[in-house]
Amino acid sequence: MTSPVSPSPTAYLSGERVVDIAGDLLGVDSQNPPGDTRELAALVESFLDDLGIVTERVAVDPAKPNLLATIPGERDRTLLFNGHLDTVPFDVDEWTHDPLGERDGDRLYGRGATDMKGPFAAMLHAAEAFVETDTTPPVDLAFAFVSDEETGGGAGVSALLERDAVDADTCVIGETTCAGGNHSVTVADRGSIWLTLRASGEAAHGSRPMLGANAIDRLWAAITAIRSRLPARDLDLPAAMDAIVEESVAYYEPTMGAETARTLFEHPTVNLGTIAGGESINTVPGSASAELDIRLAAGVETPAVLADIRDCLDDYPHVTVSDTSWSVGTYEPPDSPLVEAVASLAADVTDERVYRRSATGGGDAKKFRNAGIPTVEFALGTDTVHAVDEYTTVDALAGTAEVYTRLPAAYAEAVD
Repeated sequence: MTSPVSPSPTAYLSGERVVDIAGDLLGVDSQNPPGDTRELAALVESFLDDLGIVTERVAVDPAKPNLLATIPGERDRTLLFNGHLDTVPFDVDEWTHDPLGERDGDRLYGRGATDMKGPFAAMLHAAEAFVETDTTPPVDLAFAFVSDEETGGGAGVSALLERDAVDADTCVIGETTCAGGNHSVTVADRGSIWLTLRASGEAAHGSRPMLGANAIDRLWAAITAIRSRLPARDLDLPAAMDAIVEESVAYYEPTMGAETARTLFEHPTVNLGTIAGGESINTVPGSASAELDIRLAAGVETPAVLADIRDCLDDYPHVTVSDTSWSVGTYEPPDSPLVEAVASLAADVTDERVYRRSATGGGDAKKFRNAGIPTVEFALGTDTVHAVDEYTTVDALAGTAEVYTRLPAAYAEAVD
């Protein structure tokens, strides 16, 4: 007698099932701040335990645990799925739907529905599909569910990497990568320079301003020069970034226009985030400060741009850089095995073009890439990230779960 053949993992997938899992995740409040994710971590541990998957907690902050788990595969290669447990805060009075989860037709509302408890649920459903069909994946499937992503804190991915707790050949982060009706795989991020400028002046009475030197005026002149000089600077991009820039421009064109999109990646952008100075309306301020956020496309030598800023400030002797932090943007080649596998699957599942583009900012993908782990971001979702009445759809959840479930085989084939 022939034994019955177990269904494939993709045959096990169910849109309603992944909606139920997402609903359970949404029902646990994990706003950050305060960032206490212990209850949600316990729920995920219980889910994986029921599947027979062993989990490990790694925590530098007891209120913000990280969970690690692995499904052994057929070969010595590891594909890591990364998701975060925390969400941005919400004001329940502003919502017309329950921020802790509410189904309305084909929509699932809740804080984190699209960022990123929905994609998180798709990862769990993919794990479930392999276990319930008794299927050994072609590569090891590792999962890192972290806390403290939304505030960029040090208790999440940074804590795992600093402790060498993650060993993976490649990584997919479940951030939603859709906007304006376009689908994409995020293969790059931008570098940043955060500057604090301080200006000194000479205090005087406001009725006799000519007897003093206004620090705010001096600071404003320096800021104006930086905001004029830097955006006019052409960035020297690596050749591999050319295709990513073109894909990014095409992706963002519907929402911001092609010219604006091209500026984002071919020139530095400068944002004046804060400015402070003065004690009262009737005094000439003797000091002032400002904080600037400067962003650069991946691969740009950030120190060279920082040197350009300092050269610019040479013309403003009373303005100095008192503090600075910076990072270099990172990218995955758009034809790499990981990118090719994710983008091809996403195009097959959605039957639409999938762009291989850069993010406008940076996050955990940069941390993984800088640790030597090739990383992309991908999930289907909606344009409601961090918005009131955030929601995802049944189709987005089901499609993401299908891509994640088929990815181990596609990735294994791509690297053979």
